[in-house]
Formats: sequence, structure tokens, C-alpha cells
Amino acid sequence: MDLKDKIRIARRTSIIAGAFCILISLLLLLHYGRTQGSGPLESAVLETLVQRLALEPNNEQLINEIREFDLLARKAYFTGIWQVRTGSYLLLFLSIILVVSLRIYHSLLSRIEKPVEEEEDEILSRSLSQKWIMGGTAAVILLALAASFAISDPLDEYLSAVQPDSEEDPAIRQIPITDAARDEGPPGSHGDDAAVDAPSGEDSPDLPEAPAVAAAPAPAAAAGGSGSAVAARAFPDENTIRQNHNSFRGPWGQGVVYHSNVPVEWDGSSGKNIIWKVEVPLHAFSSPVLWEDRLFLTGADERQRKVFCFNRHDGSLLWEASADNIPGSPSTLPRTTDDTGLGAPTVVTDGTGIYAIFGTGDIIALDMEGNRLWARNLGVPDNHYGHSSSLLTLNEKLFVQYDTRISGRVLCLNVTTGETIWDITRASQISWASPMLARVGDSYQLIVKGNPIVSGLDTETGRELWSVTAMGGEVGPSPAFGGGLVYAANEYAKMVAINPVDGSVVWEDNYYLPEVASPVYGDGYLFIATTYAVFACFDAQTGEFLWEYDTDEIFYSSPLVANGHVYATDTGGNTYIFRLGSEPHLVAENRLGEDVYTIPAFADGRIYIRGEQHLYCIGN
Repeated sequence: MDLKDKIRIARRTSIIAGAFCILISLLLLLHYGRTQGSGPLESAVLETLVQRLALEPNNEQLINEIREFDLLARKAYFTGIWQVRTGSYLLLFLSIILVVSLRIYHSLLSRIEKPVEEEEDEILSRSLSQKWIMGGTAAVILLALAASFAISDPLDEYLSAVQPDSEEDPAIRQIPITDAARDEGPPGSHGDDAAVDAPSGEDSPDLPEAPAVAAAPAPAAAAGGSGSAVAARAFPDENTIRQNHNSFRGPWGQGVVYHSNVPVEWDGSSGKNIIWKVEVPLHAFSSPVLWEDRLFLTGADERQRKVFCFNRHDGSLLWEASADNIPGSPSTLPRTTDDTGLGAPTVVTDGTGIYAIFGTGDIIALDMEGNRLWARNLGVPDNHYGHSSSLLTLNEKLFVQYDTRISGRVLCLNVTTGETIWDITRASQISWASPMLARVGDSYQLIVKGNPIVSGLDTETGRELWSVTAMGGEVGPSPAFGGGLVYAANEYAKMVAINPVDGSVVWEDNYYLPEVASPVYGDGYLFIATTYAVFACFDAQTGEFLWEYDTDEIFYSSPLVANGHVYATDTGGNTYIFRLGSEPHLVAENRLGEDVYTIPAFADGRIYIRGEQHLYCIGN
């Protein structure tokens, strides 16, 4: 590179840096002018809402609107502050580049011998012009930096401005912009055993929106009942749960089915053993669940989110319920990918209620006839694929794994009222895995899996009983349980077997790892379905690899164990049925004729599969 090329590069660098310095300076000055005109809460809309509230002091919907608008105003305000700070740092960096590049440019230029005929007044004029340009640019930069520092730290004044004044007129009603469900939750819901809730305010302005209050009263309250009536609600015992397929991957989310009379042969093209086939009214990637004679699943798009109830014997649609008009529900839908959408989580039912969550953060409870019991919003999930963790119940508790880019989070809600029983943050990152319940000794543990930890939580308090750092990357598969061990695996990480009594790792392996489908335990064996079209079997107690089977398509659907067999359905709709054992004994390969990304649901003599467009009932 000769001298002229170096001069050319230095000149272009200084021009580009100078142009960006001027642009950022003008933007900072413009932002400074806007912020000096009004405060973060000076809004005509907010003033109008507050005036309406003075006329309608008992209007709960109006209070929720004010709370939501206030929260949006705060988030917009703090986002602007972050932009100013980022702009000031960028301006400083570009200014340094500008000064250095100009210095190099003039240093290189001085090496070139100037023509003798160049007059002194022309040299002086050029020097003065450069000084004026540099001086003007420097003045604009300094003015912009001064403006940015003048508005970069207004948080203390802002927070003090919105605090209630102790000498304020008592007739003026204060509007608490808080989480009513947590503040008014049952005693002991935030005890010492539970981790501290996610912080709010100045330390974490970008946390998810605070949950809204229940949209409808509890059934007992609506009927004029008392607290004792709510406490007397009957919950299913373990035997009843085994007779149904009430949640994602079956009872307790373990992937094990307890029916003995299940089909092993069918064909979608010829109709062999296809009892009925109906079109699903609204697409989603949620799986079907069953309770007695009813089948439940969800659908969602940019316009609507719904829960559907079908008669499982003939496929007739019994009712549908919309998840709408929920306080705190976002007016702008979160972005999701096509293979997740807004309806990926599977519903759960306890035979009295059906509970569903959507990618908007809306969670809704319905009775068995589709009537709304309560609904609330947990805050829009900050999730670049979309929320997909499914729900679980245990007696009066509804468990929600709500991991986002901000932090790991698990909530426990009251199934009757929707109120928060406990809410913890975890030392983990975003994940798409669903929780699982495992009986350890005389009680259940809630097993949750994220990046990088697998942990067991006390279902009563949310307290972490044990934790193992073993996962990594984008965690999608859920944990498995059997033979006294918890199993967790994820592609680009490893597979581990954990003793849930003390949290010790019994064995680990990284030979075959799943990306989406969850592992499952059956009769001493652990089965893995991968996204590179391999189905594999391991010894569950030792981790020894036993056998593999190559398929035509990859696996998104998690395998299930039923009646001495393991059922694995690939994305092409082909279900491979293997006999449980140390050798690959393929019993049947059944083709549905439609792509499948969901997990089948089992009943006595029946299998229900949700395809890309249709819901199938398969029977002997």
C-alpha cells in the first residue's frame, strides 16, 4: 500500500466518522428537546383515564387500563433513556476515531512535497477552513454530549414524582401500579423458602409486565360460596390420573401411558383402524389431552386464541372458548417463528378445570363446559421462537415454567382463583422445555430444565431442592423420570441421569442427543428420538448404549411408553412401535399420511393424533 492509498483511507475514515458524529449529535439534540417538553407520565390519554376513574371509582377494567398504559409509558421512557446512553457512548467512540483519522491524514499529507507555485494565502485559507469545520463539528458533538448527560439519569426524580405524597388530599384515590395478584396472594406465598420474585423498577426496567388480576371470580365466589367451599373442591387421585391422559406427555408429564389395550396397527391412506378424522378449526402445535369422554386442544393465530373440546368417541366439536378480553394482554402480538406460533403449549386438565396458556402470556381457566373461571396475563414472554412450555397440575396447584431471555422463572397458581401461590426466578436462561412431576419418597418434586441447569423444586414453596449444571444451547426437550432417576438431555450438551434424592449425577453421555423430542423411560430402558432421524435406546441405570434405528424423517414428537412398547412418531406422520428390550424389535411401522409435530394421546383401545390439519382417532 503506497502513501496515496493510506491518505485515501484516512480521509474516507474521517469523513464517515464525522458524518455519523453529526447525525448522532442531531438525534441526541432532538431527543433532548422532546424530553424537556413533557415528563414520562404527562399524557393526555392518561389524564383522561384518571378523570374517568374519578367518576367511576369501582371500574376494575378502567383501573387495569390505567395500569397497563402506565407500564407501557414507563417502558417507553426507560427505553429512550437507554437509547440516549448508548448514543452518547457511540458518539464518544466515533469522535475518537474522527480525531485519530484526521491526525493520521494530515501527518501523511505533510510528507507530500507541496508545489513551489502554491501561494501562501491559499494555504492559509485552507488551514482556516479546516479549523472552522473541525471547530463546528466539535461544538456540535460537545453540545450533544452535554444534552445526553443532562437527560441520562432522571430516574430518581421520576420515581419520586410518582410516589404518593403523605400530605396529599385524602379524597384523591391513589392507583397502585402493582401486581395485585401477588400483593393480595395467600399468606405464606412469599415465604423464606421461596426465592425472591423478579425485581422491578429502576434495577430491571425491561422485565415482563406484571401479572394482571383475575378476570373473573372464582366459581365459589361467583355462586355466592365461601372459602370453605373452595377448599372442599375434590381433586383426582393418582389412579384416576393414570386412567386419563390429562397433560403434555401424559400423566405428570412423564411420557408413560398406563392403558393396556392400545392399537399397534393403522394406515391413514387406506383408512385401516381409523375410527374418525376431523379437521381442526384453528392450527397450532399443541398436543391433545383427554379426560374421560372429552378431548381438549388449542388453536391460535394473529387474530384469535381458542380452546376446543371434542367428543372423543365421534370427533364432534362440543364447544370452543376464546382467550380474549384478558387484562394485560398485549395489543401487539409477540413475534414467533412458524414452527412455534402462539399455540404451542399443551393444555392440562384435572377433570374439573381446563387450563391453557398462549404465546401472548395469557393464561385461562375453563370449566368442563367451556365457561371461563379466571384469566390473567403473565407478561409478554421475551422469546425469539415463541413460548412453548406446557402446564401441569397437582391438586390445587397449577405450575407454569416461564423461562425467557430475562431469566428463568417458575410460577405456581391456585387452580380455583388464579392467584399466585409462589413465583421464583432461577439462575438459568431461556428454554422451551416443559416441567415434569416426579414422586420422590412420599412427595412430588417439580422437575424443571433450562440452560444450564436441571433442578428439583419443592411443590409447596418453590424452594430448590437440588440443582445440576449440565445443559447448554437452546433447551427444548423436557426431562424424563423412571427407575428412581431423573434424565435430561439436549443437543450440543449431554445426557445425564440424576438421583433426585441428593442431586448427584449417576452417569452422563453425549453419544445420541435430542433437539426437540423428550426422552422417555420404560422398563429399565431410556429412549431418545433425534432430529437426525435416529431412534436410540440406552440402559437407564448405567447409560450404556444398546441399539439404534434409522428412520426416514426427523423427530419433533416425543416418544411414549405404553403396554410394553415405545411409540415414536416422526415429522412425516410415521409411527414406529418397538417392543421394550435390549434389541431393536420393530413391531409395526404405521403411516398416517399427514405431517405430525405433536404428541399422541392414549385412551383404552384408542390413540388420538393431531396432524398438520386433522385430528385422528385410531382404534382396534
